[in-house]
Amino acid sequence: MSNILILGAGGQIAHWVSDRLAGARGIGLTLFLRHARKLRNKAPANARVVHGDVLDATMLTQAMEGQDLVYANLTGTDIDEQARAVIAAMKAAHVKRLVFVTSLGIYDEVPGKFGEWNNTMIGEDLKPFRRAADAIESSGLDYTLLRPAWLQDEDEVDYEITEKGQPFKGTEVSRRSVADLVVKIIHSPVLYSRKSIGINKPGSDGDKPSFY
Repeated sequence: MSNILILGAGGQIAHWVSDRLAGARGIGLTLFLRHARKLRNKAPANARVVHGDVLDATMLTQAMEGQDLVYANLTGTDIDEQARAVIAAMKAAHVKRLVFVTSLGIYDEVPGKFGEWNNTMIGEDLKPFRRAADAIESSGLDYTLLRPAWLQDEDEVDYEITEKGQPFKGTEVSRRSVADLVVKIIHSPVLYSRKSIGINKPGSDGDKPSFY
């Protein structure tokens, strides 16, 4: 049995992940979120729901007990503080494997006119995401950082990967595609271990995402 803790389980990517893992043999889910109403569907039979705040150290550490992998689907201007809280709780509970969603652009890795547009749109917002990534990379945890392109809601799985140090490709990617990669890592935890990877839809290069 592999026990998976999903932080921010009410998020749209997390919905796809939990749907894919619903009823999966050998998988136990803990869905951690602030508000139960954000669950799109009824919690699957192999899941328990925990209402809580990531910044509540006691509650978070309790939720970590017995987990094999933590998938953090978090956001906000305090994402760096949330990341530090996750790191501390994982260490307290002796959990090592972490998958954490950040953002494209945190390493100034987005080239060309799209990179300029991206910085204009979210450049200031990226600073706490970069601090979160730095904290995770130096934590000693077995992490994977995901840096998705601009997210869209097409019902498709179509993506490619770039690694840290490579120029980012594309402008957009579906939430379902990001969820597919998360599920693959859950099933094979050695995949992209200790890496920061960009995720984009092939052929979506341009000056900005198609929906802008």
